[in-house]
Amino acid sequence: MSCTNPIILVHGIVLKDIKFFKAFGRIERILKEQGHMVYTAKTDGFGTIETNAIQLKAFIEQVLKKHSAEKVNIIAHSKGGLDAKYMIQELNMHQKVASLTTLCTPHKGSQIASKILKLPKPIIKITAFWINLIYRIFGDKKPNAYQVCKELQSKPVDTLLLSNDIYCQSYSTTLRRSRDDFIMGIPLIFSKHWEKEPSDGLVSNQSSCFGNYKGDCLEESISHSEIVDFMVNKRKKEKIYQFYISLCLELENMGF
Repeated sequence: MSCTNPIILVHGIVLKDIKFFKAFGRIERILKEQGHMVYTAKTDGFGTIETNAIQLKAFIEQVLKKHSAEKVNIIAHSKGGLDAKYMIQELNMHQKVASLTTLCTPHKGSQIASKILKLPKPIIKITAFWINLIYRIFGDKKPNAYQVCKELQSKPVDTLLLSNDIYCQSYSTTLRRSRDDFIMGIPLIFSKHWEKEPSDGLVSNQSSCFGNYKGDCLEESISHSEIVDFMVNKRKKEKIYQFYISLCLELENMGF
């Protein structure tokens, strides 16, 4: 059994889906082994919401044509959820998306991005220049790290609403202790101080809320990057894989 519609995995910033580095680790492969039609979108690692949405639209249209399908299910991580929402509303794709599931997406922004923007502009601009250069080398078509940071800063409400015809749900993760993930452990220290609420190290649980919010993907301590199978220990890996399998099974049972 498999979902009726193809599944599109959409990554956030920093990550890219290239030959030797998969944006969702082994998750795409595992879901294919379950019989699902799964693809990871080829979007820029540091593209703006608008430019990534354009790339995502083109990618989805190719998948729809390949399978002679009418709609897709989108599972988006982090900023990928913002890219998907923009694509649906602003690029006339609402009739081609059956469901949108966002994981750790900063629908209300991130305090960390807001604080970065308070650094001296020359430092921000120089850092953004080098990030853009590196990501062009790795295949980004239109990297714009400075604009991306501006797009991710905190905002009081999520103003982008989608059609009622699309089933929308969201999940968060909670990194409970810095020692649970040495990569996200450092930003977690700052996130706890600024957000004043649980977070995955980069995005607060409250900011992750969108549509039918279902809480944390897993009960145990999982970081923003671990949920996409990045630098995860073996014990957590199996639980993360099972979450994605269960998520797709749920979509399948709902007729998506």
